[in-house]
Amino acid sequence: MPARRFLSLILLVFGVCGVLPARAQELLVTGHVDLIGPNGKVWRGGQQSDTVVWLTPLQPSQNQESPPTPVVHLTQKNKNFDPHVLVIPAGTSVEFPNHDPFFHNVFSLFDGKRFDLGLYEAGGTRFVHFERAGISYIFCNIHPEMSAIVIALSTPYYGRTDSSGNLTIRAVPAGRYVLHVWSERAVPEAAGALTREVTVADDSSSLGSIKLQLTTDALPPHKNKYGRDYDKPVPSNPVYEQP
Repeated sequence: MPARRFLSLILLVFGVCGVLPARAQELLVTGHVDLIGPNGKVWRGGQQSDTVVWLTPLQPSQNQESPPTPVVHLTQKNKNFDPHVLVIPAGTSVEFPNHDPFFHNVFSLFDGKRFDLGLYEAGGTRFVHFERAGISYIFCNIHPEMSAIVIALSTPYYGRTDSSGNLTIRAVPAGRYVLHVWSERAVPEAAGALTREVTVADDSSSLGSIKLQLTTDALPPHKNKYGRDYDKPVPSNPVYEQP
């Protein structure tokens, strides 16, 4: 290859590389959430888990939708949902297997995804596709003590606090975001007041300390899927028990 042509090829390669956009720097975002109880004191003793924090990109170049994940499970066992709080990318399907020796009827009629899976027996399962972002409060139409929350998000940048209130969100590109905070027992106005713009950069990848005021009331009892109070269980009824 003539020297002049070789030199031109080298310059072309370097020229193309020079105009290629650099990959956005991905950072580890950290923070801490303090849940403030009705008495004005911070909850302690492992009570601070399951607060969800997410970052919604403000700049179009940052809008990265989470790829749909494989099917995840929200298991019914011992008259409980496990996990109690489930965070998923919008577009994910959730399986609701029944591992109890009696019937369940999973439903959600409150915001988020509305569905009613009907009665199904021990060993049975059902699927729900959460196609859009939203918060779904989920119950069983037979057992009023059962509840769960599915939070479907349109952003991949989210995290949940551990039992000490510590928070980690991984692989966040530098840029501007809107911060959102949710906790099941939070005062809605207090959680809304925490929504604000934040900048993630090398020198500002910490969200600092977030203080969230909890409601002064216990979680109110919910109605069944017909909007009525729950019937008292009848032990001989196979809906409640199976041999």
